[in-house]
Amino acid sequence: MPYAGGLLLLAALGGGLWPRPTPVETAPVTVGTLRSVLTEEGRTRIRHRYRVSAPVSGQLRRPPFQAGAEVRGGETIVAVIDPLSPIPLDARSRALAEARRDAAAAQLEKARATLGFALSELRRYEQLHRDGTVSIQELERIQWQEAAARRDQTAAESALRQAEAELFEFLEHAETPGLESQAPVEVRAPVSGRILRVHEENARVVAAGQVLLEIGDPTDLEVVVEVLSRDGAVLTPGTPVELTQWGGAGPLEARVRLVEPAAFTKVSALGVEEQRVNVVADLVAPPDRRPGLGDQFRVEAHFIVWEAAHVLKIPSGALFRQGTNWAAFVFDKGRAALRPVTIGRAGHAETQALEGLREGEEVLLYPGDRVRDRQRVRKIQI
Repeated sequence: MPYAGGLLLLAALGGGLWPRPTPVETAPVTVGTLRSVLTEEGRTRIRHRYRVSAPVSGQLRRPPFQAGAEVRGGETIVAVIDPLSPIPLDARSRALAEARRDAAAAQLEKARATLGFALSELRRYEQLHRDGTVSIQELERIQWQEAAARRDQTAAESALRQAEAELFEFLEHAETPGLESQAPVEVRAPVSGRILRVHEENARVVAAGQVLLEIGDPTDLEVVVEVLSRDGAVLTPGTPVELTQWGGAGPLEARVRLVEPAAFTKVSALGVEEQRVNVVADLVAPPDRRPGLGDQFRVEAHFIVWEAAHVLKIPSGALFRQGTNWAAFVFDKGRAALRPVTIGRAGHAETQALEGLREGEEVLLYPGDRVRDRQRVRKIQI
C-alpha cells in the first residue's frame, strides 16, 4: 500500500507539472477582395460660396431672413441700406474752413500779382537783350522767375479749390435744411440658393465692403481632407473615396478631384509638426441619399488606394517581425509551426500574403512571446 500511494503521488505530481498546450486564437488564410485604404478625417464645404457685402456705407436695416432661408438670384432683396448723410460742420469748423478759404484766396491774388510783375520784367529784359544792353544770363534769370511765379499761381489756385470743397457739403445742407439722406440701397441675392450664415443680424451702421451674409447651395457639396504629404503624393484624381461617420446610414461615394500642389505645416495634438496637404473630393452620391448633410460637417474619408480580387490574405494580427523579415505561426496538428512570409499590400485588418502560406491553413493571432516553434497549442473559441 505505501508503494502504491507513492506511485499515485508521483503520477499526480507529474501530471500537474506536465506542460499543457497553450490556448491560442486562430484564423484561416483566405482568398478574396483586399483593399489598401487610407483613412483621415475631413469636412464638407459648399463648392460655390457667395459672400454678400455692403456696396455703400450707411445704416443697415434689420435683415428679414435667417440662416436656411431660400433666396432667388437677382430677385430676393436680402438687405436694405440707408446711406448716411455727410456730417455737417460745426460753427468752429466752419469758421476755420472759411479762414482757410480766405487765406487761399489772398495767396492766389498775391501769386497773380507776382506773375504779372514777372511778365512785365520778362518783356523789358527781352527788349534790352535785343538792344544788346543785358547779357543772356540775366535774361535767363528773369525767365526762371517768370516760370516760378506761374507755378506759384497754379498751386494757389489748387489750394483755393481745396478750401472751397471743404465748405461745399456744409453750404449744401445749409441751403437745403430739409435734405436728410439719399434713397435706400437694396442689395439683392447674386444667385439662387439658401442663406448659410447671417453676419449682421441687427440694424447698425456698416462700412462699404463689410460682409453681411453668405449664400450657397447646400446640395452642391465637396469634401476637403487634410492628409500627410507622403500620402497625398500617392493619391491621384479619380481615386475612389468612401465617406462614413457622417450621421446617416451607409457610406457615401466620392472621388478625388484635386490634390493641392502646396502643403502646409500643422502641429498635431502630440505637439509634432507635420506636413499636410488638402485633398478635395467630389460627392458622387445624389442629394437624396445624404439628407441633412450640410456645410462644414465632419466626415471620415477612406481613400481606396489599391483594390484587387482573388488575393491570398491573412489577418494582420498574425504577422510579426523575425529579424528583417515577416513571419507567422501556422496551426499544424496541435503544434505551432513557424513560417517565413512574404507580404504585399496591407489593408485595414488584413494583409496580402505572396509567399509562405496556402489557402485553408490556419494561422495564430497575436502569438507574442508565449508561443515558440513546434510548441503544443490548442484552439479556443472567441
